Amino acid sequence: MDVPRSAGFFTCLLMAGAVAAAPAPARTIRLAAEDWPPFITASLAHDGESGNFTGTVLARAGYALQVDYFPWKRTMQLGLRSPRYAGFMAVWRTAEREKLCHFSSPIGNTLTVLAYLKEAPLKAGSLAELKDTRIGTVSGYSNGEQFDAMVRRGELRTDEGVSDIVNLKKLLSRRFSVIVIEKHVLRQLMLGPDFSKADRERVALAENFFSERSVHICFKRNAEGQAQQKMFNAAARTVDMARLERDYWKKIDREGGAGSEAGATPP
Repeated sequence: MDVPRSAGFFTCLLMAGAVAAAPAPARTIRLAAEDWPPFITASLAHDGESGNFTGTVLARAGYALQVDYFPWKRTMQLGLRSPRYAGFMAVWRTAEREKLCHFSSPIGNTLTVLAYLKEAPLKAGSLAELKDTRIGTVSGYSNGEQFDAMVRRGELRTDEGVSDIVNLKKLLSRRFSVIVIEKHVLRQLMLGPDFSKADRERVALAENFFSERSVHICFKRNAEGQAQQKMFNAAARTVDMARLERDYWKKIDREGGAGSEAGATPP
């Protein structure tokens, strides 16, 4: 009579050991984002270049990344106010935003440019020379301290659109003579289904008006957000961003990802 009882006891021990050995499910960090290819986008593997980096870093710390996509203004509102989200991405740091966010270390690097039509060349050599030009921007975006300050002082005339893709369409229809846009975003959008090869051949860009800027995660500016920021930054120090980005784009090109017909790797 004791044998079955012993067998049952050891079976329970084995089952308990199996449960203990099973990996615990990863905790989830949920972030709001605007679809902003190639940095953060549902159209590329692992939510784009910055999404891939963020997911890799969080995995090192034992977390899974969940990205939900919204228009930019809604992204900021949810990231800052909703208890469902730890914050939002990918965002440029500004003095004003420092009051709202605990910023992560960089999750990507960007270069803002001016896009214009080749048939209507841009003649300005500095931002000051654009004072009489109607410039297309995206509502809620920061375009660098110098540009933003000139707009506040009334030294530049801007017309805000809801997204980069809308502004690109306005540029091609000549409703804008110039727009402000991130260089890699411009390239990725122009390779998408909304634009033709003929459209791509009409657009030129000027790179000498803005400096390169990094993008970050904005964690909420509270105790929990600060703890998440510190956790992320500690894990990020163990990841080689440049190498991860190179490997990411090689894999995208190899697997025929979005934009692969012209080569997906950003310039």
